[in-house]
Amino acid sequence: MTNLKWMIYGANGYTGELIAREAVKRGLSPILAGRSAEKIRPLANELGLECRSFSLEQIRADALGDVGLVLHCAGPFSATAEPMMQACLRYGCHYLDITGEVEVFERAAALDDRARTAGIVLIPGVGFDVIPTDCLAARLKAALPDANHLALGFDSRSGFSPGTAKTSVEALPQGSMVRRKGKLVKTPLATYTRTIAFGHEPKMAVAIPWGDVSTAWHSTGIDNIEVYIPMSPRKIAQLKRMNLFRGVLGWSWVQRLIKSRIERDLKGPSDSQRQRHTTWVWGEVRNAKGEYVEGRVHTANGYDVTVSGALAVTEHLLAQADASGYHTPSTLMGWALVEQLPGSGTIELCPRDEARQPAA
Repeated sequence: MTNLKWMIYGANGYTGELIAREAVKRGLSPILAGRSAEKIRPLANELGLECRSFSLEQIRADALGDVGLVLHCAGPFSATAEPMMQACLRYGCHYLDITGEVEVFERAAALDDRARTAGIVLIPGVGFDVIPTDCLAARLKAALPDANHLALGFDSRSGFSPGTAKTSVEALPQGSMVRRKGKLVKTPLATYTRTIAFGHEPKMAVAIPWGDVSTAWHSTGIDNIEVYIPMSPRKIAQLKRMNLFRGVLGWSWVQRLIKSRIERDLKGPSDSQRQRHTTWVWGEVRNAKGEYVEGRVHTANGYDVTVSGALAVTEHLLAQADASGYHTPSTLMGWALVEQLPGSGTIELCPRDEARQPAA
């Protein structure tokens, strides 16, 4: 491994702190950073690490000039990813984050040429968003190379951290999203529903605007993509009714009110909760001839996957500093990455008869 300095920005957040603590257990020494020195310093002192404080509005050379890699954990990434990516391009730092936001993936992909020129990697989504689904998508594409449709999904009961909850609130007014004929298409909430056996038990599921509608296209080239989560018929009906007033949820004062309550009331799942709630990740591909391949992989809790996945990619880049450009987890490290993470099983594939396939 090289002696590159690297940084966790947003280390005082729920997930950032988990990553910082695990990094130290692995013998790593990240710089801990964030907007507030008062919030960062206690954790840095406890872990014996250097800390820095700076805002994203003005990132100077004394913040990143000597840093080779930034693991960005400060959401909402719709607001924070762009200034940090631009600073990483300016100072020659690899950029990683743990977002699941489609807009951030698309923006990073648009910066591919600049990243190659700068000799850095831009790789958003190095956590549960989107390592397991991205790796499964790449594995399914390898199994059915002429696939023209990809569906992914996951069944997780891990609960939300404050950052994840606030990101979800921001997304509601925008509705859902799928990819059709290579283009991102916005749809009303709960437009696509189907029954899926994520693990073994069939469950009703609804399509959501998960990051793979962007990343899986870059990883596989498949032009039609949806991502599903399980949801009861009652909640799906509620989601459909929300289309009538979801514009109101975008009003700034409504967003502030909901987010303030999240900050006050939500702390994120405990260690024991994360250990109890593991995750099934599911996917299928089909081609124009009606051939199907289905796949599943069982993983640790989503937050634990984020910790181990983010550090796996970080350690890879610290050791392989010659990579550059925009990447997804599978294009950088291969689809087997998910199988190498603690708590993960192997990807299991199963060809399926077209007659058994429920309509999307």
